[in-house]
Amino acid sequence: MSADERRTPPEKLSWKCEPEMFEFQSTAELEEPEKTIGQERALRSIEFGLGMVECGFNLYLAGETGTGRTSTIMDLLKKRAANEELPHDWCYVNNFKNQDNPISLSLPAGKGSDMEKDLNGLLRVVRNDIPKALQSKQYALDKTALILENQEKNNRLFAELDTEAMEKGFVLQRNASGLMMMPQIEGRSMTNEEYENLAPEIKARFDHAGNELKGRLADVLSMVVENDKLLREALAKLDRDLGISTIGHHIAPLKEKYADYPKVVSYLDDVQEDILLNMESFKGLESPPQLSPGPDATPLPLFERYVVNVFVDNSATRGAPVVYEANPTYHNLFGRIDHVMQAGGMATTNFTRIKPGALHKANGGYLVMSAREVLINPFAWEALKRCIRNSEIKIEDVMEQYRFLTIVSIKPEPVPLKAKIIMIGSPLIHHLLFSLEPDFRKLFKVKADFDNRVSRTPDVIRDYALFVSSHCREEKLLPFSNDALCGLLEYAARSVEDQERLSCQFMEISDLLREADFWARKEEKSFVDREIITRTIEEKVYRSNRIEERIQEMISEGTLLVDTAGSEVGQLNGLSVIQLGDYRFGRPSRVTARVYMGSGKMVNIEREVKLSGPIHDKGLLILTGYLGGKYAHDKPLSFSASICFEQSYDGVEGDSASSTELYALLSALSGVPLKQGIAVTGSVNQLGKVQPIGGVNHKIEGFFAVCKLQGLNGEQGVMIPRSNERNLMLKDEVIEAVREGKFHIWSVETIDQGIEILTGLPSGEQQPDGSYPEGSINYLVDRRLGELVEKMKNFSGAEEKPN
Repeated sequence: MSADERRTPPEKLSWKCEPEMFEFQSTAELEEPEKTIGQERALRSIEFGLGMVECGFNLYLAGETGTGRTSTIMDLLKKRAANEELPHDWCYVNNFKNQDNPISLSLPAGKGSDMEKDLNGLLRVVRNDIPKALQSKQYALDKTALILENQEKNNRLFAELDTEAMEKGFVLQRNASGLMMMPQIEGRSMTNEEYENLAPEIKARFDHAGNELKGRLADVLSMVVENDKLLREALAKLDRDLGISTIGHHIAPLKEKYADYPKVVSYLDDVQEDILLNMESFKGLESPPQLSPGPDATPLPLFERYVVNVFVDNSATRGAPVVYEANPTYHNLFGRIDHVMQAGGMATTNFTRIKPGALHKANGGYLVMSAREVLINPFAWEALKRCIRNSEIKIEDVMEQYRFLTIVSIKPEPVPLKAKIIMIGSPLIHHLLFSLEPDFRKLFKVKADFDNRVSRTPDVIRDYALFVSSHCREEKLLPFSNDALCGLLEYAARSVEDQERLSCQFMEISDLLREADFWARKEEKSFVDREIITRTIEEKVYRSNRIEERIQEMISEGTLLVDTAGSEVGQLNGLSVIQLGDYRFGRPSRVTARVYMGSGKMVNIEREVKLSGPIHDKGLLILTGYLGGKYAHDKPLSFSASICFEQSYDGVEGDSASSTELYALLSALSGVPLKQGIAVTGSVNQLGKVQPIGGVNHKIEGFFAVCKLQGLNGEQGVMIPRSNERNLMLKDEVIEAVREGKFHIWSVETIDQGIEILTGLPSGEQQPDGSYPEGSINYLVDRRLGELVEKMKNFSGAEEKPN
């Protein structure tokens, strides 16, 4: 097959979309809802993961940024959740037995706020009715009667003691030290002097009587204490009976209302008991106009005990909740406990200051978040693992162990977790977690893999049109004509470098829609046409191609040496791609090879100075295998060679230039010059097969731009692997130049085919005896290698001769 026959025809240089394939003139005519484009594998995985209710079947959505992972899962979840069961409300209430451990209560959606209102109503009753009841006339009479009755009992005891004391010559006196029995004489208490002067027998009688009276006094005081205790119990019972009569008929309906929730009934019993135990605290209270404090107010401590903290309110929720947490910090996921600084610098808190996190809000539904954001936020990942593993959401003060001074805190009762956790991230993060994090594979068992490209089928093209139509409606963009849609589809195919596939990078596509709308409005058009799409792409390139233009200027000025005409031995133009953020472009680089007598060592100059990567080094080592297999069947390789990317100072990586290096090496060995107007790309294996590479469009266009600057002569072009033909999505300018014969694209499958195009000489097939046809490239290479072997023998023999 001749070089002309290996030229790729213009019709194969790109896929062209024809407006006639659409049955509409503009996307404004489309009213069908947008569909997910492609992603069948990911959608099936998501359906499976959402259907699995067993523990650990949470989802990881893997894919490149912009492939629609977030929008797809959110749309699916919202549709699915709308028909699912509404989750319960969650409330935190005071634990009267241990206030450091608030109690969590679960109630059907809307019941939480009902309970809050019910308790507020009960508090209004308590604040109004109990003080009134305590100040009522009947209560005062009952209380006074109990007190008077107790006083009468105690007075009788002391009266009897006074009588007994007087009979024995003593009087009961009260002083600062308490009650004392003092001996008396002639109706008055004796002085110490008088007492000491008594006759011994009288003094002994007084001592004996005094001891008896002291014992009697102790008994009386003990009975008084018991009477006072009974009084307090009676008064407490009076208060309790009053409280029960005041609030009992208010709490009973609540217990009946919440009879299906034993934990709530138990809490109401605790509320009643606590109110009854603290009846004394209600005395003297005035009923304020507002019971429920504002968000920044602090309620009275007495009544704060009975407030209901509606932690999660699902009264306005329809179906299962779908929560996307954009910033999954520990507190945003698991909630927090706020503290208030009191006088003296003490930070305090209580159950009313417990705030929910995304896990609480998504409980009973779905939580979506970024894997990367979870991993970079301290404490979040480890806590999330514990939460899923234990099936409970626990609010903790994670900074407690790191503080120099501890603060007053609480430990709320954990809330059971029943939610599907969905993380979105890159394939790399999934790979790292799966490999290095043992718990990950147990907790996120379902992977939904989003592709960045989709096969170009009629259904996919239709879905693309629906995507554009829907996007234009949602963002109020101008409609797209069918020829503009063709331009967009061609851009999508070029983005993935495949004539048979389209890009799934919908973030990039969406940005292009917005930019096209901008330029269309700037030109005062009523819709976006093909010209606007072309301008949008050109403007997008212009914003980023300063470096590309600068490199082309340096080539044009002769600073960077690139020949696009003539022939040279051991020199050829290779092609590389430079990536600058969201923009990449191709540029030619001169590759040179020098051959000299040696021991078969191939010197990669970039490798020697550590400017090459491992893949590039591998490609160069493959050349040694190719040369050995093709030419060293009857002799050793007795030569050395150096290969270099000239004027390359930023490093070289990849094997796409390995065929270029081999052509330069074959030229250096054979002495046959290579056409400098032909640039080459493609990797090679040890058998001489040319293999596909990436960035083929940018490489071709980069060399075309240089040839255009230096002048197109009709002999220039690029030689690519034949397997890259389906990847061609070249610009119209390049295709037109090919059509006019000013530029050419050759596709080859082997090194032998390529060397014929570059030299104009036959490569030469190996004969049965191992030789090659005279005059062929392989013959010249083989002959030169044989000459080097002989020279090496002669050189070695000369060294071995004695002096």
